[in-house]
Amino acid sequence: MSTLFENIIGDLHPFIKWVGGKRQLLPELQKAMPSFYNRYYEPFVGGGALFFSVQPQYGYISDLNEELINLYITIRDDVEALMDSLDQHVVTKEYYIKIRNLDRNAAEYKKLSNVERASRFIYLNRTCFNGLYRVNSKGEFNVPFGQYKNPRLYERQNLLDCSSTLKTTEIQHADFANILNYVKSGDFVYFDPPYLPLNITSNFTSYTKEGFGIDMQKRLKEVCDELNNRHVMFMLSNSDTEFINNLYADYSITKVYASRQINSDATKRGKITEVLVKNY
Repeated sequence: MSTLFENIIGDLHPFIKWVGGKRQLLPELQKAMPSFYNRYYEPFVGGGALFFSVQPQYGYISDLNEELINLYITIRDDVEALMDSLDQHVVTKEYYIKIRNLDRNAAEYKKLSNVERASRFIYLNRTCFNGLYRVNSKGEFNVPFGQYKNPRLYERQNLLDCSSTLKTTEIQHADFANILNYVKSGDFVYFDPPYLPLNITSNFTSYTKEGFGIDMQKRLKEVCDELNNRHVMFMLSNSDTEFINNLYADYSITKVYASRQINSDATKRGKITEVLVKNY
């Protein structure tokens, strides 16, 4: 049986930036987690802040973002080759655009190795504007260059430690509902889906070309209900909106404060409330 603090490696942290990442909320999330559980699941892994802080002995992570999942698998299985590839990059706007535009030619992009794709992912993530991952309707990465003076693409020891933690983790390119094929009573699931926008202009949910709208939020609630029926513990993060509060009214809802950094209007950045939903 797993406990809340399973950490073997100190100061393990995400190797990518991720909009909505949970590093700032880790104390709140850790406090809200169950004291004991069996297997740990995180179907919207993103940057994996909570996963890497807990370092579960028996982990399952997944995401519908195929490039992100390829990155996790590569770090688990081929981290040294990945770091060698990352060392070959240069940070200029011209080079950035060249690397970003590799996915404009599908046939040529398919020729890239898994290591090359993972290296491209980290390079773009660390040098694009605000670390934002966004694709258009064709699935093409379309974030502009970030104009950073001296960005660090990776921390060697952290990548090695992340690789070690991932060795015992099942990693899948899958829809969040796929966990229903695996979970058992006593397991714990943490959901950190693309948030419901606070308003129509704050939609940063295009992590995949399919997006994540109201219908998907309702479908996620149905998965939570099924987990509850199976006596599986879940915790879910989302925006503090009337819709989300009503949707999960049958469960425990706690308000937490988070800093919002991604907004074109700097005056609208700052502390906002989010919700933590639990069934335990």
